[in-house]
Amino acid sequence: MSNTVPTEEIDEVKERAHFKTVVNAFKYYKLCSLDRILKSENIISMLPSSHCKRLEKYRAYLTKFKKCLDVNNSIVLLIIKDVDTMFTNVDHSIDVQTNGTESFGCDYNNCEIPSQAQHKMQHDVEKVQSVLKNIVRDWSDAGAAEREQCYKPILDELDYRYPAEEFSDRSHIKVLVPGAGLGRLVWEVAAKGYCCQGNEFSLFMLFASNFILNKCPEANKHTVYPWVHQYVNHLTSEHQIQAATFPDVPPATQQSHCSIAAGDFLKVYTEADEWHCVATCFFIDCAPNVIEFIERIYAILRPGGYWINLGPLLYHYSDMPTEISIEPPYDVLLDIIRDVGFEILKEKTGVKTKYAQNPNSMMQHEYNSVFFVCRKPD
Repeated sequence: MSNTVPTEEIDEVKERAHFKTVVNAFKYYKLCSLDRILKSENIISMLPSSHCKRLEKYRAYLTKFKKCLDVNNSIVLLIIKDVDTMFTNVDHSIDVQTNGTESFGCDYNNCEIPSQAQHKMQHDVEKVQSVLKNIVRDWSDAGAAEREQCYKPILDELDYRYPAEEFSDRSHIKVLVPGAGLGRLVWEVAAKGYCCQGNEFSLFMLFASNFILNKCPEANKHTVYPWVHQYVNHLTSEHQIQAATFPDVPPATQQSHCSIAAGDFLKVYTEADEWHCVATCFFIDCAPNVIEFIERIYAILRPGGYWINLGPLLYHYSDMPTEISIEPPYDVLLDIIRDVGFEILKEKTGVKTKYAQNPNSMMQHEYNSVFFVCRKPD
């Protein structure tokens, strides 16, 4: 008898382990973030007394940072409160048991991260911190300027291709948004009457989007401090504890027209000629091989369907030594898009866009993104 474990069982074990790892990152958010504040306090305490005195105002702000972490942590725990049952076809309850406790919190005075796992945990917690910044980008008034840059061109293009005077009922027009993140673009497309589905691979994003889309019925009920983890390039300490409320709109109002599908884009979407439009924003450079994404988008679009894209070409796998990656520049990418079979209807370079940027920071990261619209021939 063979002792080989079926591939499906191996994949399921890996998925459960990853699920637990992500939940733990949320659980340890406060502990790891607090460690950074304690580091600053310890350094200051070792300075000459005259230096300590000159830093009294800053030390007072370090205490305020801890209070901001408490508020953020309350949101973090709400995000993972019911994640064990968030997927309709998977029960992860075995992975997120809390040994009889009523929440995912822990005693931060007595809880320590094993030293051998500390680096990996810190890396995962940084992803939780990034989620808080993405909440502001997608679901707060403070993120409106970025959404205007990144989402409005796509939404306007949809309206141009499917004008309301010709499509009074858009519910039969199927729009797919891969790399949906926290789901705001999906929500905006659905708000215009389209039938829209988002696709997201990251459990960090999926946990948070599930919370916002399904469990935040009131506008501006919650508060986060997204920049409390940023310790450089501040004009004032107040900028580091700048608060943002969310969600700026009640997300549940569009539930009948939108959905989120979890998983790898290439594995989830295999049915040919299914979608009227695929809208990608800061997505195509997430592929190790961008050609696979282009070919799949072409395959799943209906004849006559549109691909609308906006974003940079960061190529996320580019410098990972253990990953494959190809990084064609934009002119080569356009040749590939044409060779796959698309007609390029519109394209523009130098589109100014930001991504989860602290507006008060002395350092501003801005992309000169590309925007293009393609059509799959009839």
